[in-house]
Amino acid sequence: MEKLVTSEVKLGIIAGGQLGKMLVLAASNWNVNTYVLDKDEHCPAFSSCTFFFKGDPLNFDDVYEFGRLVDVLTLELENVNTEALKRLKQEGKRIYPDPDKLEIIQDKALQKQFYEKISVPSSAFTLFGNKQGIINSIHGGGLSFPFVQKLRRGGYDGRGVAIIYSQHDMINLLEGASVVEELINIDKEISAIVARNERGEVRCHPTVEMEFNPTANLVEKLICPSTLPEEIETTAEDIAIKIITELDLYGLMAVEMFVDKNKKIWINEIAPRPHNSGHHTIESAITSQFEQLLRAIFNLPLGSTKLKMPAVMINLLGEPDYEGKVRYEGLTECLAVEGVKIHLYGKKTTKPFRKMGHVTVLAPTIEQAKEKADFVKQKMKVVSW
Repeated sequence: MEKLVTSEVKLGIIAGGQLGKMLVLAASNWNVNTYVLDKDEHCPAFSSCTFFFKGDPLNFDDVYEFGRLVDVLTLELENVNTEALKRLKQEGKRIYPDPDKLEIIQDKALQKQFYEKISVPSSAFTLFGNKQGIINSIHGGGLSFPFVQKLRRGGYDGRGVAIIYSQHDMINLLEGASVVEELINIDKEISAIVARNERGEVRCHPTVEMEFNPTANLVEKLICPSTLPEEIETTAEDIAIKIITELDLYGLMAVEMFVDKNKKIWINEIAPRPHNSGHHTIESAITSQFEQLLRAIFNLPLGSTKLKMPAVMINLLGEPDYEGKVRYEGLTECLAVEGVKIHLYGKKTTKPFRKMGHVTVLAPTIEQAKEKADFVKQKMKVVSW
C-alpha cells in the first residue's frame, strides 16, 4: 500500500469542517492530493484542499460522483449517504470506515445492541418509536425518572439528546425514534482515540478527561494525561481496542465513556473518525490523530501514541451574545504565553457556542498546563464586529 502515498493519490474527504481541514493539512505533509465534498464553498477545508466538490454528504448522486473521482474515501462526520458508499464499495472503491460498519454507528440503537453483543459496559436502555411512546411508558409505570433520551439518528455535539429529570422536563422530549437510557451518576467524562490498520496493528492514544459546557453540552476543555488512576485509564483503552477490533473497523475511532461515582466505566458513544477529544495530539503526541488516520487507511505502520508533554485543550466557542462576522479578542496576550498553540478554523461568522477554533496548552506538568489554560480561557473570546 506504500505506493498510494504519492503525489498521484487522490484522498477523498466527505465534509470540509475543521476536522476535514486538519486532515487535509496532515495529508499535505505526504504530498497527498485531497478532494473535499461539502455543501459550503466557504467551509474550513476549502482553502487548503487540492480540489473542492460542492455537494451534499446526504445526497446519493453527490456522494457517488465525488467518490468516483478519488482513490481512497474517508469522512469527517457520520451523517453520510451510505447507499452511495455501498455502491462505490461494490465497484472496488476503498472506503474508511466501511459503509456497513458506518450504518451501525449512525444508529444509536444498533450501537447499543452491538455493545451488548460484545459485552462492554453500557447503560440499560429501551427503544421507542416516537415521543408519545415514551410518554405512555412513563404514565404506565414502565419508565421512571431520571433518564436520557437520544435520537437514534442524526444527533451530534449535544444535539438530539435530552436529559429528563422529572415530569417538569417532559416538555424537552424530542420527537423521533429514540434510545432511552438509564442516567449514569457521572463523575468524569473520558475519551480514547484508537486506530487500526489492515496489518492487524491497533494503537490507542492515552485517555483524556473532558469537561463540558453545561449550556451547550459541548466539550469545553480536555486534559491529557487524565487525573484518573492508571487502572481506569488502562481499562478505558482496553475497551476502545476491543470495540474497534470486534467491529472489524479499519481507520480511526473515538470512544467516549463515562466514569461513575463508583469508578466504573460505561460506554457513551463512538465516532469512526477524528474527534474533538483528539485535537491536542497535533502538538502533544508523537503521532497526531490525523496522521494516525492516514497511516491506518493507507495500511502503513501505525505511529507511536506516546505523549511528548502534558496538555490541556480548550475549545474556542462563539460567545453567547454575539453573532456575525468573527473577531478574536485576546489573541496577542495568549500567544505571548509559552506553550500556547492556537488553531483558528477559518469560519467567517460566529454564533453562540459555535466551534470556531481550539487552543492546546503544553507544559512540563498538567498543573502548569491547567493554569495557563485558565488564563487563555479568561483572555481569549470569540465575538463579532
